[in-house]
Amino acid sequence: MSIRRAITSRRAVAAVSAAAALVLVLSGCGGDEGDGGTEEGAPPVSASATPSSEDKGGQQDTAAGENVDPDVKLAEVRGRGTTLVINQVVRDSGGFLTVQGEIKNVSDRVQNSSGWAGIESSVSGSNPNSVAGATLVDKTGKKRYYVLRDTESRCLCTTGIAPLVVGASIPIFMQFPAPPATTTEVDFTLPTFATTSLKISG
Repeated sequence: MSIRRAITSRRAVAAVSAAAALVLVLSGCGGDEGDGGTEEGAPPVSASATPSSEDKGGQQDTAAGENVDPDVKLAEVRGRGTTLVINQVVRDSGGFLTVQGEIKNVSDRVQNSSGWAGIESSVSGSNPNSVAGATLVDKTGKKRYYVLRDTESRCLCTTGIAPLVVGASIPIFMQFPAPPATTTEVDFTLPTFATTSLKISG
């Protein structure tokens, strides 16, 4: 009888141990599936912020001059020892208006970007050596548009412009909120340059 009881007791203990192990395995799998679902289904907190800052940086470094025909001159205005040629003014589906062109030193001395960032201290301070001071005026809608900027006042425009030696030029770009579709022409101003009228394409 003692042998039978010992065998029965061992079987009971084994069954209980197996059941407990099964419960632990199943609960462990459930936890892993839940964590995996969270990682795959929702991006990390930083994922939504990182692309925008990287895109912005990319725009500052590369947007000027992309897909622009330098032989197209929509306008040409004089500045202090410089000329500004506008090559493209395009409205896109995202609600932006991008102005692209080129500034050239036509004087006999080095020219810098002093003044091109405008007089608004929060903007010029966050965008030194830039064209952040540019504006558009929709005379029909009686509205002025400023270069787009983020919450830290960094502009969607060309920044970090080095002094231009004699004969040197630099491609520039600026992005603005797009005027209404009915507006086909705007007045463009960059500090130190004359105001010019620009026709919008797109």
